[in-house]
Amino acid sequence: MGAPLSPTQLAQFAKYMEMLLVWRERFNLTAISDPREIVLKHFADSLSLVPHMGNAESIIDVGTGAGFPGIPLKIALPHLRVTLLDAVNKRVGFLNAVADELALAGITAIHSRAEDAAKQGTHREMYDIAASRAVAALPVLAEYALPFVRPGGCFIAMKGPSVQEELAASAPAIHALGGEHSITISVAIPFSDITHSLVIISKLSPTPPRLPRKASQIAKRPII
Repeated sequence: MGAPLSPTQLAQFAKYMEMLLVWRERFNLTAISDPREIVLKHFADSLSLVPHMGNAESIIDVGTGAGFPGIPLKIALPHLRVTLLDAVNKRVGFLNAVADELALAGITAIHSRAEDAAKQGTHREMYDIAASRAVAALPVLAEYALPFVRPGGCFIAMKGPSVQEELAASAPAIHALGGEHSITISVAIPFSDITHSLVIISKLSPTPPRLPRKASQIAKRPII
């Protein structure tokens, strides 16, 4: 995946997997229990972002869940400042436990809804990259994520292999948020038949203060 790993980093991934398997049912972290599937569908999938990180120094993982892609990126790129954002407090407790157990410095887990955190000066337009594997339509994801990105940075949406129709529908929202679609990259996960797309949206100008809207408005009335 373009991310050479040292023995120490591999040991961190092994410990992360161990914690996922122990905590997964209690905190609804992942339905996957097979170690090989975790490596392919979570770890390798997350690391597919590494070749596209450029010189980024900071990233926010919006709707991180069990820590994907943020924690694998932090393990692979130790210099990266990572913020993990999730609306479920129990998951945030798990994320903090992982960071402590793996001795990861420069990583923060936040319990908040994206639309609330994006209004705060400590997070609004403070990141080089926002990333999300959240299952939501791209116009919705863009409104949640782009307000976190500084002009000159980008939002990377991890989507399924067929995204063209969704991307076309999201154009008005992306433009309103100060962004522009840059490129869509098809990714194949080795040793599997898994493919997905990385939709990279460049942040050209500041997001208007009125955005993001409340969650109910974002979901029910995407910007068109």
